[in-house]
Amino acid sequence: MPDAGKVVVITGASKGIGAATAKKLAAAGCKVVVSSRSQENCQLVVDEIEEAGGEALAVSCHIGDEDQLQGLIDKTVNHWGKVDGLVCNAASNPVYGPAKVVDYKAFELIMRNNVYSAMKLTVLAAKHMAAGSSVVIISSIAGLMGSRMIGAYGVSKAAEMSLIRNLALDYGKKGIRVNGVAPGLVETNFSTALMNNPALMNKVHNESALGRVGQPDDIAGPISFLLSDCASFITGQTIIADGGMVIADPL
Repeated sequence: MPDAGKVVVITGASKGIGAATAKKLAAAGCKVVVSSRSQENCQLVVDEIEEAGGEALAVSCHIGDEDQLQGLIDKTVNHWGKVDGLVCNAASNPVYGPAKVVDYKAFELIMRNNVYSAMKLTVLAAKHMAAGSSVVIISSIAGLMGSRMIGAYGVSKAAEMSLIRNLALDYGKKGIRVNGVAPGLVETNFSTALMNNPALMNKVHNESALGRVGQPDDIAGPISFLLSDCASFITGQTIIADGGMVIADPL
């Protein structure tokens, strides 16, 4: 876990993987910034953290708005004076189906919210980061394979893996590490459509190594590890946390 007192900004933190990560880090003594589009939903997570004795700040932010990204970092620094960690977890997927059916407007939205926002937020946060700080970008195993269900989303997640490697090179000399986590199917509101797909659920239960769907805490663990000093010599890497889905024999 990161050292107590570290300030960590988490996007998409009002529910699912982001909320689980915020609670886990706060329980370890980190100061967490809980961010999503809804201030009210962010505050609910903050209230839960504070009731458990942790420290947290709710800051609403739409990741597709550069001014709001700047505001997220500004409010963090004004409140706690620094940024030690950043978790780019928020993402968009407005279209289900193969990549070929996605129009320009939807594709642009997916790439802007999933890829450009992570790059821009890292650039903004890094200005306030000291050596030893860490960025974790949440990708997906969708970026490692083709998909007839989430084609364009997978393209954006593959781009994020490349972004992780490039940002790691950009900020390595400053002592800032940049890594990623690529979850498989995790039970969250974001994955409802996938969870309702019988063929996919059959594949997860019968073909993946662990034979189960992931839970948000399953992903909060590797995120916390990458933010910590235990991962001090790891950068530019993406940890696959999918219960053994991508290693399954396709035959």
